Amino acid sequence: MKKIITFLLLFLVCGCTVVRIDTSNIDTIVNVVLSKKNTLYNRVGQGYKYYVPRGVTYIDTDELNDKLYSNGNYYYLYVDAIGYYNDKEEEYEEKNDVFYSRKLSKEDGFEWSGYLEIDEEEDLYYVEFVYNHAKIETVVAESDLNDAILNSAYILSTIQFNSEVIDLMLDEGYFTNREEKYEVFTQNDSKEDVFELEVYDEG
Repeated sequence: MKKIITFLLLFLVCGCTVVRIDTSNIDTIVNVVLSKKNTLYNRVGQGYKYYVPRGVTYIDTDELNDKLYSNGNYYYLYVDAIGYYNDKEEEYEEKNDVFYSRKLSKEDGFEWSGYLEIDEEEDLYYVEFVYNHAKIETVVAESDLNDAILNSAYILSTIQFNSEVIDLMLDEGYFTNREEKYEVFTQNDSKEDVFELEVYDEG
């Protein structure tokens, strides 16, 4: 009985902190999730690890590219190990001709540089979220847009690289002749291929 009372007293004194996020606003989601350093992880890849949030399912890995699934939507995660190794800063200019465009920079208090761009096409939203030397792409309906941003922000903010493994991969020529596969952060104004990919996945 003493143990239970002691535990309850410790729980009441220490308490626990619950942070509620206003998920109705994209800026708030990004600011809150990316402002906190999170070292949780439950998925380990070759040279990196990250946290897959509740409600998101890991599907498959192709080299440094992971496919995830949530609520009828596929998420494509591209990990830029070479960019991490070279400490590459992400460059981006905000756009006025898309649904949402935001540059994420260290000057604004973010730990990493990156960007979030959302383009609307035929009642679907193409999300391109780059942060922490990784990129997530997905195509969702408007009703799933904020959840997609929330899930992507959690995943990207929790990516941790293993420098020793990446050094070993580079020494062994793991990336030799594969440069074209890792130019995933090059701006591509054509979203047609990604929209077509979603249609085939659903079938």
